[in-house]
Amino acid sequence: MTEPIDDIVFTSKYPATSIQDGEQTKYVEPQAIPEGLEEPKEPKGKFAFFKSPRFYLILLIGQILALCITGSNTFSGLLSEQGTSIPAFQTFFNYVLLNLVYTSYTIYKYGFKKWGRMLVKDGWRYIIFAFLDVEGNYFVVLAYRYTTILSAQLINFWAIVIVVIVSFTFLHVRYSYYQITGILVCCGGLGLLLTIDGLNGSPLGGVLPTEVKGDLFMLLGATFYGFSNIFEEFLVSKKPLYEVVGQIGFWGMLINGAQAGIFDRSSFKSATWNSKVGWYMTGYTLSLFIFYTVVPILLRMASAAFFNISLLTANFWGVVIGVRVFGYTIQRFYPAAFVLIIVGLIIYFAFQPELGEAEKPWLGENQEDGVAGVGTAKKAIKPTDVERAGA
Repeated sequence: MTEPIDDIVFTSKYPATSIQDGEQTKYVEPQAIPEGLEEPKEPKGKFAFFKSPRFYLILLIGQILALCITGSNTFSGLLSEQGTSIPAFQTFFNYVLLNLVYTSYTIYKYGFKKWGRMLVKDGWRYIIFAFLDVEGNYFVVLAYRYTTILSAQLINFWAIVIVVIVSFTFLHVRYSYYQITGILVCCGGLGLLLTIDGLNGSPLGGVLPTEVKGDLFMLLGATFYGFSNIFEEFLVSKKPLYEVVGQIGFWGMLINGAQAGIFDRSSFKSATWNSKVGWYMTGYTLSLFIFYTVVPILLRMASAAFFNISLLTANFWGVVIGVRVFGYTIQRFYPAAFVLIIVGLIIYFAFQPELGEAEKPWLGENQEDGVAGVGTAKKAIKPTDVERAGA
């Protein structure tokens, strides 16, 4: 007679389930996994996030956005060279394109009735968000009339300050010493760039004297940008991307169009209009369209603070592109400053858990108040148990 074998240990992370068979209930054990053959786990420890592919993807996305900003700034410079500087009208076509693409897709997904109910319920939030974004764009473009690009780069410092303070105060975000150190290292890299520019003359070719008016416009624009970034991070954590981007396009088009009609009439009449201006406007619009499409993904995977410090490298990329377009020269310490900013970004994320800043404190312990979509922690935590509300 064969003795039963009962000393082999199997493990399973799933509970037993029961099924009905006539009048009897049978308990069915799930497929057991021998010890030592468990499914591989995510990396853990102090450098868990640093070891994950998600970290390097976030770094890459941040630099793509910095290049988009560099592209829009380059086309703005080319438009100014042609004698065309229309702050509100210049960004109008970007909002039109965003509205056409993403509002149309939102209506396709929701239907007109649900889309209308969304406007009634959440329209006021999107109006505030769009207003902050439109005014940020307006005052930044306007500032370039009065100040040099060297002075304008200070926008990055103030926007970061606004984002950190607002996130800490209203969204209960808590920053570690490592994150604060990373932010300071990044700002040190930009400070090195500004020092080089100040000692050698701005390589970005600024010829206008720095005036207080331009600095105040830039400071105001940075303030609007900081609040806009925080608002967008909050919205995309709770709503589908296509809804948020579609709404900024919809309301931004209306607000920006009205503002252009009021304030840009004289500039519109005196502007130069030719084929080059048309191409530059097209390039500017496409750069911003890509930028507005990708930003929500980074805000889900990281945060508004990381987004803003990532854009510090835009100054470096501006010089690299300017070598070809405007004949700029790269000073020998520019690559060092760029590396310093990248090192700061690595320090910022090096000691964070597996999901980094994707886990938002205002969404609950298990992110139950958030949407499950591209880049969200909720999708990563429970990819099969949550309702997929959309991308």
